[in-house]
Amino acid sequence: MIIVTGATGKLGRRTVERLLDRVPADRVGVSVRDPRMAQDLADRGVRVRQGSFDNPASLVHAFEGAEQVLLISLDRVGEECVTGHRAAIDAAVKAGAGRILYTSQMGAAHGSRFQACRDHAQTEDLLHATGLPWTALRNGFYASSALQFLESARHTGDIALPADGPVAWTGHDDLAEATAVILAEEGRFEGPTPPLTGPAALDFDTVAEIASQATGRPFTRTVVPDDAFREQALAHGAPAPIADLLLSIFAAARNGEFTAVDSTLAELIGREPATFRTQMEHAWAE
Repeated sequence: MIIVTGATGKLGRRTVERLLDRVPADRVGVSVRDPRMAQDLADRGVRVRQGSFDNPASLVHAFEGAEQVLLISLDRVGEECVTGHRAAIDAAVKAGAGRILYTSQMGAAHGSRFQACRDHAQTEDLLHATGLPWTALRNGFYASSALQFLESARHTGDIALPADGPVAWTGHDDLAEATAVILAEEGRFEGPTPPLTGPAALDFDTVAEIASQATGRPFTRTVVPDDAFREQALAHGAPAPIADLLLSIFAAARNGEFTAVDSTLAELIGREPATFRTQMEHAWAE
């Protein structure tokens, strides 16, 4: 039995779909906050149980009989995030899971300038401390994050963001497929994987060139001072911690934390991962 948390989310849902291409449905279970959102999976023979990172007892029940548990990292930051991950890891241990897999991130490190990467590093420490076999999927930075940063530029033609550095933007579809491959083959990696990245690391100067080529419209790149970017985020209603979190992405990129490009993802999925241009064109067409 392979259990996937967050199976109604962007990465979790895709992972379950790819997993069902590789293993029988009765070997797959999902832990979701609202089972109604996964009724279609239940109809296909997947075991659906309610589980919340805020209710450890529910997770122990959701993880029952698991050979492997895939923990999709929470959309939280700081102590709230790590506390939720700790509860899920403890529940997996109590449920007798044979292996715990976790969606970490490239650049995960205690000294990262990006809070989420520090949270991932703490979670990896918790996994190591269990004594169980574990795998941390060092996912490349999600391309969807770059596309969110580009949303206003899509209309104005000006990519007005803080100074950055190259980032190996990576697609959810490719990462989900790689995760399913790892789960289906059981224990292909011990501890952290190599960075699971797209085919190139790009800064926003290069992204502007790609956007111009893809659309036939001119795109410019304007560097916004950090303080001004923070003030803009606050003016648009972002809470101060979120504004600081967004700004820290650029600080980490400038620090070279997301520049690694590795072939492991391509080897897992048996083809080159989607380029950023392909992902941008697909998203903008929609």
